[in-house]
Amino acid sequence: MPRPEVLEDIKSAESDADDIVAEAEEDREQRLSEARKRADEIRSDAEEEARELKEQRLEEAREDIEAERDRILEEGEAEREELESLADENEEDAVAYAVEQFEEAVHAQT
Repeated sequence: MPRPEVLEDIKSAESDADDIVAEAEEDREQRLSEARKRADEIRSDAEEEARELKEQRLEEAREDIEAERDRILEEGEAEREELESLADENEEDAVAYAVEQFEEAVHAQT
C-alpha cells in the first residue's frame, strides 16, 4: 500500500475514532442527564410521600389528642355531677346542723 493511502487510512481511522468518542461522550451526557432527571423525580416523589406521611401522622395525633380531650372532659363532667349530687345531699344535713346549732345556742342563752 502506498504511503499516501496509508496516511489517508490513518486519517480516516482517526476521524472514525473521533466520531466514536464524540458519540460516546454525547451518549454519556445524555445518560447522565436522564439519570439526574430520574434522581430528581425520585427525590421529589420521596419528599411528597414524606409530606403525606407527616400529614397523616399529624392528623392521627390530632385525632388521638381530641379523643383524649373528650375523655378527660367526660370524666370531669361525671365527677362534677357526682360532686353536685353529694353537695345536694349534704345541703339538707348542713342546714339541719346549722339550725340545730342555732337552736342550741338560743337555748343556752335562755
